[in-house]
Amino acid sequence: MYPGAHLDTSADRPAVIMAESGWTQTFAELDAAANRLSRLFRSAGLRPGDHVALCLENHPRYLEILWGCDYAGLIYTAASSRLTTEELSYIVRDCDARAFISSGRQAEQAAALLGTIPAVELTLMLDATVDGYESYEHAVATQSPEPLAERVAGTDMLYSSGTTGLPKGVLRALEPEPLETRVTSVTALLDGLFGLDASKTYLSPAPLYHAAPLRFCMSAGALGATVVVMEHFDAERYLQAIERFRATHTQVVPTMFVRMLKLPDSARARHDVSSVECVIHAAAPCPVPVKKQMIEWWGPVVHEYYAGTEGNGFVYCNSEMWLAHEGTVGTAVNCNIHVVGDDGEEVATGEPGTIYFEGGSAFEYHNDPHKTAASRHPKGWSTLGDVGYLDADNFLHLTDRKAYVIISGGVNIYPQEAENVLTMHPEVVDVAVFGVPDDDFGEAVKAVVTPRSMPADDAEAARLAAELIAYCRSHLADVKCPRSVDFRAELPRHPTGKLYKRLLKDEYWRAAGRHI
Repeated sequence: MYPGAHLDTSADRPAVIMAESGWTQTFAELDAAANRLSRLFRSAGLRPGDHVALCLENHPRYLEILWGCDYAGLIYTAASSRLTTEELSYIVRDCDARAFISSGRQAEQAAALLGTIPAVELTLMLDATVDGYESYEHAVATQSPEPLAERVAGTDMLYSSGTTGLPKGVLRALEPEPLETRVTSVTALLDGLFGLDASKTYLSPAPLYHAAPLRFCMSAGALGATVVVMEHFDAERYLQAIERFRATHTQVVPTMFVRMLKLPDSARARHDVSSVECVIHAAAPCPVPVKKQMIEWWGPVVHEYYAGTEGNGFVYCNSEMWLAHEGTVGTAVNCNIHVVGDDGEEVATGEPGTIYFEGGSAFEYHNDPHKTAASRHPKGWSTLGDVGYLDADNFLHLTDRKAYVIISGGVNIYPQEAENVLTMHPEVVDVAVFGVPDDDFGEAVKAVVTPRSMPADDAEAARLAAELIAYCRSHLADVKCPRSVDFRAELPRHPTGKLYKRLLKDEYWRAAGRHI
């Protein structure tokens, strides 16, 4: 399935709309643009299985570039537009890219990058040109809009976000498959599980370089749905977009729920969200009170899944399932789940351990056999490194990532519990909880908070810290709560909502002269 398959019925219907500018591309225009780009790649010598890298903001032509790669049978790596030049260079080189695409907004970085990626043969830039880059618009305009013959479908190779280490490309098996008959697993899920079809409108508020937005937008286009892309997430503008475009389907992360719930009541009531049939959330655990409030506000249209870029398993629950098992991320859809202790053996029901998947898609970490091996259980199961437990009905509950478990006085503490509680305090905008060195207990629980307004002085900071600690202790056992709280204007959070807790934790351990 692909956009060109809908030309007979939807040639003039919008395929892509940019939420803020209103820029629109029809299915006929999207298909023609993807065909031109696929021909440009072929004329440059790229063949199915070759790699392309791109680094763009949420640009109007982002999806046509992805489809152009897909039409040409290429493996495409979308990199974060927030990376440093050094980080971006590493990814472009590591993924073995033969072509690289950037934009005028990224021109300064693109120019600096050029001398570090000697293996790249084709460099294109949207909206502008600098030395070493050809105009994307001019290059594709010289190509025919007719499709290539005997097209083989491409796929993505996306990089882990690097929250616990150096990013690695997730390489899934690419079996040659005709573009016309290929149906990805995400396309099948959106169709069969979430009811997305050509009559629907999918609203994407997140950066397109992230795995879930990229794959869901591509799959929505494959199904013939209109895709509305927000340039940047803003809580009220998101609600406006739902109303303006009568969005039926959308995918968010829990921090977006939190930002919407903390809008004034008048702002929340101002916008009609009744068109939403399915709001899907993932990427991070959602605090129970947050999800309850969203279901109360939007109705039982909230769906959740737990999965990774690796595609090795998929766990799902709808609103009714979640209300019957509060805090769950669902039950396995295409795999079996095993919860394993430190001895490698499965633990009892209700006991936390490392989550392994059996039966999902095969994958490996590109150029990193050690990380690939570390993700495998001796029985062949694979893990994303998360910790959780299965309840009596086989519903999975996440507790935290294994890398963030705090061991204090020999007790395992899962910081996600304290984060979920503190998120609900009215003065908290964002929060991270992690372990810091402690001479007596090995580690102590630390919270770093972005408050609604920064404390004016040390006395006010001490008062607010004490209030937050007391609030946490009113909901959790003392041992699980922070012993100290620091305040910052902003936490290092990925635009998709994923917290770079590793950066904070490393900073505190280095300051103490210790290594993790």
